[in-house]
Amino acid sequence: MKKKVYIISHSHWDREWYLPYEQHHMLLVELMDDLLELFETDPDFNSFHLDGQTILLDDYLQVRPEKRDAIQKAIDDGKLRIGPFYILQDDFLISSESNVRNMLIGMEDSKKWGTPVKLGYFPDTFGNMGQAPQMMKKAGLEAAAFGRGVKPIGFDNEVLEQESYSSQYSEMWWKGPDQSEIFGLLFANWYSNGNEIPAEKEAAVKFWDQKLADVEQFASTGHLLMMNGVDHQPVQKDVTAAIKLANELYPEYEFIHSNFTDYLEAVQSDLPEDLGTVEGELTSQETDGWYTLANTSSARVYLKQWNTRVQRQLENIAEPLATMAYEVTGKYPHDELDYGWKTLMQNHPHDSICGCSVDEVHREMMPRFEKANEVGIYVANEAVRQLTEQFDTTVFPEGSFPFVVFNTNGLVKSGDAIVDIELQRKTFHEGWPAKIYRELEEVAKGDYHVIDKDGNVVSAVISEEDVRFDYDLPKDAFRIPYMERFVTVTMPVTDMAPYAWETYAVVAGKAEVADTNVLANEAGTVVENDLIKVEIAENGSLTVTDKATNVSVDNLAVFENVGDIANEYIFFQPQGDKAILSSDVKAEIKVLSNTAEKAVIELVHVLDIPVSADELLEKEQKMVVGFPSRKAQRSKETAPLAITTTVTVRSNSKKIDFETSLDNQMKDHRLRVLFPTGLVNVETHEADSIYEVVKRPNGVSASWKNPTNPQHQHAFANLHDDTYGVTVGNYGLNEYEVENNDTIAVTLLRAVGELGDWGYFPTPEAQCIGEYTFNYSVELHAEPATRYATYENTYTAQVPFTTKQVAIQSGTLAPSRQFIELEGEQFVPTALKRRKSDNHVILRGFNMADVERDLTIKKESVQPELLNLLEEKMDEAYPEKLGAYEIRTVGLGE
Repeated sequence: MKKKVYIISHSHWDREWYLPYEQHHMLLVELMDDLLELFETDPDFNSFHLDGQTILLDDYLQVRPEKRDAIQKAIDDGKLRIGPFYILQDDFLISSESNVRNMLIGMEDSKKWGTPVKLGYFPDTFGNMGQAPQMMKKAGLEAAAFGRGVKPIGFDNEVLEQESYSSQYSEMWWKGPDQSEIFGLLFANWYSNGNEIPAEKEAAVKFWDQKLADVEQFASTGHLLMMNGVDHQPVQKDVTAAIKLANELYPEYEFIHSNFTDYLEAVQSDLPEDLGTVEGELTSQETDGWYTLANTSSARVYLKQWNTRVQRQLENIAEPLATMAYEVTGKYPHDELDYGWKTLMQNHPHDSICGCSVDEVHREMMPRFEKANEVGIYVANEAVRQLTEQFDTTVFPEGSFPFVVFNTNGLVKSGDAIVDIELQRKTFHEGWPAKIYRELEEVAKGDYHVIDKDGNVVSAVISEEDVRFDYDLPKDAFRIPYMERFVTVTMPVTDMAPYAWETYAVVAGKAEVADTNVLANEAGTVVENDLIKVEIAENGSLTVTDKATNVSVDNLAVFENVGDIANEYIFFQPQGDKAILSSDVKAEIKVLSNTAEKAVIELVHVLDIPVSADELLEKEQKMVVGFPSRKAQRSKETAPLAITTTVTVRSNSKKIDFETSLDNQMKDHRLRVLFPTGLVNVETHEADSIYEVVKRPNGVSASWKNPTNPQHQHAFANLHDDTYGVTVGNYGLNEYEVENNDTIAVTLLRAVGELGDWGYFPTPEAQCIGEYTFNYSVELHAEPATRYATYENTYTAQVPFTTKQVAIQSGTLAPSRQFIELEGEQFVPTALKRRKSDNHVILRGFNMADVERDLTIKKESVQPELLNLLEEKMDEAYPEKLGAYEIRTVGLGE
């Protein structure tokens, strides 16, 4: 039987990378123009795979709107193969929900045009998330194709029996942590193994002799895949002539111009019994470690921080509030939120969010972040306005100033709620701005305190009165500018229920101070509550003692600075470079705040560090010397780097919060904060990943050569044994490393000067010159079962309370309510939104644990329905139990 060679024409389309977006955009227009012409002139041309991302259709039609009908015809005729995603994302650097929205919006767009290709397409993703099999199956996709993450045994022509991730073929089964299994297709010879096929005899023989040998080395069947294209590749217009010649030259093979749908059907019908299985994350664990590209998680950290902010605003603030407000208005801002999500996701392709493009690319990303964020803010503000206009606040005394606190997290949250309270306003109709400002400023200052809806005094810090300008934008009138007299209330909230609101009021008069104790000593070197004791050494490092277990961990929060002479993709420390540590200098220690509720201690470290690499680095970059061969060192010239950190300890919490600020004027370096745990003989750790608390080995494979082992994270990383553990949380700091099996090292800043990869592309803005602020935390826990509470604390710290002042009024909404009741250990909600088709409530989340859990969801008399990830009803009864590692989408009809 002849072996069959399936040739699929495509072009992997990075929307922006080594060229700015608009230059790639113009090249895309040329490609699409050529394709539409080719579809009409070559009847033997089967089809073109449009890289699995529907945004390219929008990009083309933005320039060629008159081609919409031609595009529709090409799709209808099966010539242009589209979907199933909106963009080709980086799995690990965007949130769980962002990964789902990429599928939801991509599938919706695909179905508007026609039928999407039923293939999870990850050709150039920098590693593949462990939950991809479950996510693909729950989106109706039974197969995935990827270019990175798995190294088949045969690549080194040796058997690596000790490796846990291996496949003897380019085809394999891929199993997720929940045991979901899909067909996996590795582009073993990359997604360009059939690029630029010669249509001339001599060249064709040379080409096919090599290419057929390469593909057959790893193929498990006689169905051989040749990918005719590569990054930004123009379509090969004579590919059908080249295929005709190949059939003449190699009669023992059948060469056909094909597509993924036909190829997948053929190869999956003929798989051998000994097909291997890979499990969980595919992150090149079996390679030499240099090209995992995990260091992109620390390139241009400002992108990661902005991305976290906007994701939280859209998915954890705007959508839950809009979902609640629907019960008042009967309307949900689907279109506005889709626009916000699409704008954000334009920043999610791997070359964009990874920070590994030229400066112009990342400069253009910033307005997208800002635009998407403003959409989220607007949607949230509108929802809060709609809700609070219906609140009944008549329980509060006349003359008081009610306000509401929303917890839009899906978990119980503690922390500070901050709200500005207007005490008095004067509109511009009442006088000149300067005059009314002075009138308000001269009002006698008063004392105030906070009460709850039952009249109980609530602990809070209230600022001095101040005056400022503000304005209203009524829905039925012109804008109203005014001056207002106001105070800012900072109120500690403990264990507020998920998806709930509580109403309080500011009232005039002094409240009796119930507790005059403070948490910190006068020098700020000891901070203590009922749960922990924190001792701050002269060098600014922390020793934390858990009072329940009497476990102490010392030398925490030490800053480490080293040189970096690699690029946006990869960290490489100069040979012989020694780390500069904050533990070697004396810190300035100052008490900023000290009450019974909270102590805030300021630490200032000044590190003398090199201003850059030496002059040799630029020469090596221009010569395109590979980073492992570089001889550059750090400059002999040094300058002071001041690192200012606030350490916050609260009365009812074991979690210690840090905020570190600095003005980076140095180049070619990396700054990390180190948390040694004191744990010994620990072989694995856990981290927050995509719909998964993933367990990763602390050690590396036998084939690993990179002296570092960087990893991706979202909210936390954790090390623990059977007695105690340490969880290090973060906000927008996606890179960590477990060093020496006992230290969690979180990268704060990595400053480099070139893109890297296949040429010399200077990126001076990747040096990250300027002012930065970083937020992170540490929390000790006891035995392993208690670690999940610390994980939940890092999740809720990502999303602040939403607050709003309310008038004293009668209304239909109670001053206190929980929108949805959730009962289930280790269930972490990731979305509360409305379904576009019928506005039913959608709740989505996942099981952190590797065991089955009970889960109860209550919303009035509504019965929950089990949905897939596309939010379609599944034909099975709703299970009360939540499976190990399960991702669950629940529909709540009304």
